[in-house]
Amino acid sequence: MTTTRAGTVIHVRGLEKSYKGLHVLRGVDFDVVRGSIFALLGTNGAGKTTAVKILSTLLGADAGTASVNGFDVATQAGDVRESISLTGQFAAVDEILSGRENLVLVAKLRHLRDPGGIADELLDRFSLVDAATRRVSTYSGGMRRRLDIAMSLIGEPPVIFLDEPTSGLDPQSRVEAWNSVRELAGRGTTVLLTTQYLDEAEQLADRIAILHEGRIMVNGTLAELRALLPPAKVEYVERRPTLEDVFLALVGTTSKSGERA
Repeated sequence: MTTTRAGTVIHVRGLEKSYKGLHVLRGVDFDVVRGSIFALLGTNGAGKTTAVKILSTLLGADAGTASVNGFDVATQAGDVRESISLTGQFAAVDEILSGRENLVLVAKLRHLRDPGGIADELLDRFSLVDAATRRVSTYSGGMRRRLDIAMSLIGEPPVIFLDEPTSGLDPQSRVEAWNSVRELAGRGTTVLLTTQYLDEAEQLADRIAILHEGRIMVNGTLAELRALLPPAKVEYVERRPTLEDVFLALVGTTSKSGERA
């Protein structure tokens, strides 16, 4: 097992990854403590998904080290996989089956006792009881995402990766997904969330790291990030810096190619 500071569940140092000369990660460092929500914030192409793929053992790093739940992602991949669950950008649910049938199927695949009981508990926990027997094809986007997260929790993994969990969802569905994420952390699950939505990071994260052009530009609490900019000036209305102000001040509004970020 990899030695890390007490309470640290995800430990990343010097992580690098390139694709055919394109440097996606350029020495990424961060830690995530147990039971917290950590947001990895950045524009499309910043390297967020690549980092998650490395941490979930789906991709090898070119350099650097990373551990999840005390296990090295390169040398103890099997132990890492037993400790995590990954929810991608698109809900991985079977639309032909009902919500309950999806949950029961995953519980059976994981060889757990009482799959029906597990399914019923999760349906209640994620407010899907009324839709339990309906085909998932009839679900709203928010309901599918809640079901997807519920499926990810079968077996009670201590760490869950949420890669752009609200991408493409309408505002109401996003709020439903946010409530589900808060519920996870409230029960002690460690959550690493990638997002390009600034308000999402503001609403959910205990700590926020801004990833830009393969590097972590800043890592801290929302209050710490706000403190990077001048304090609010009282003119007609007092306005504190928002996370969007911090993000755009650090990253800028245009990419290297000249396109707006």
